[in-house]
Amino acid sequence: MPLVHIELIEGRSQEQLKNLVADVTKAVVENTGAPAEHVHVVLSEMQKNRYAVGGTLKSDEQ
Repeated sequence: MPLVHIELIEGRSQEQLKNLVADVTKAVVENTGAPAEHVHVVLSEMQKNRYAVGGTLKSDEQ
């Protein structure tokens, strides 16, 4: 059972998330031989004010 955990900053549409999950699942199936129904994908979305790069919160960026 392949398990893929993806962490992203919030703000993507439902359609973008659906496409991401489909593409990741396809890549795992093609590269591992696991059946798609055994591929698990977990999306964790972070609030922009809970994630920083270089000491700056993403919510503070323009």
